[in-house]
Amino acid sequence: MSSFFGTGVAMVTPFLEDGSVDFSALEKTIEHLINGKVEYIVVMGTTAESATLSKEEKQEIFGFTAQKVNKRIPLVAGLGGNNTAEVVKAVSNFDVEGYEAVLSVVPYYNKPNQEGIYQHYKAVAEASKLPIILYNVPGRTGITMSAATTLRLAKEKNIIATKEASGNFDIFNEIAANKPEDFLLISGDDPVTLPMIALGAAGIISVIGNAVPFQLSEMVRKCLKGDFKSAHAAHFGLLEFTKLCFVEGNPAGVKAAMKQLGICKDHLRLPLVKVTDQTRAQIVNEIKKLFKQA
Repeated sequence: MSSFFGTGVAMVTPFLEDGSVDFSALEKTIEHLINGKVEYIVVMGTTAESATLSKEEKQEIFGFTAQKVNKRIPLVAGLGGNNTAEVVKAVSNFDVEGYEAVLSVVPYYNKPNQEGIYQHYKAVAEASKLPIILYNVPGRTGITMSAATTLRLAKEKNIIATKEASGNFDIFNEIAANKPEDFLLISGDDPVTLPMIALGAAGIISVIGNAVPFQLSEMVRKCLKGDFKSAHAAHFGLLEFTKLCFVEGNPAGVKAAMKQLGICKDHLRLPLVKVTDQTRAQIVNEIKKLFKQA
């Protein structure tokens, strides 16, 4: 449980110009995150463009990341989908070496009801060798996992946390007020991390942390210590950068920032495309301000 207090980063997948995975830049990204003092890394989350990666590519990235991290910080594997049988098979067969948990998204496109969501996660949790972190992101899945369903799942064996990216404070409040003590509420949206920690969240699984791991993780640590006065300046200082990272889609924005920092190129796989020159110029300006302050 203690592994997932603080800042986790949903790591990008760097690509070469021909669209293949850039493993040299992936290693550089890993070192950037570890040197930036994040608490853990999520491999193959949404930000990794996992929807456009083959099973073979995913397996190679899972193994490469575990080898390079070499247990210096915890790793979480993104293993989700809208076919319960396939997800069960994936978690059953997953090579857990170097990994401490699985992040699994609410089934998308099918639009299951709450009972279907519950039964899906129950089956996945029973099949998994690793504990499960739920992931509620209705803006991508087309369906909201209710607070009641989350709390019901929180009582199941092998389900330890939820990444909440619904943007709904009614849901956040209900989970925070009624969850078991050993079940973690984790922010899934960078801009609301501070208020969610104030409610009792354990931290964030972040997008912007790919570019600014130190700045973000320091802010989160201040929040977790209850030093919200000091955290406010960092929170507000990151807001414009955060907005720009999402204005033309994720991970296009954060990859533009990482290119400016010399970590990786900003290539994406279709249907995603690079940010416009106007947005890029604004991102570069914010990055310069943030690293000057750091």
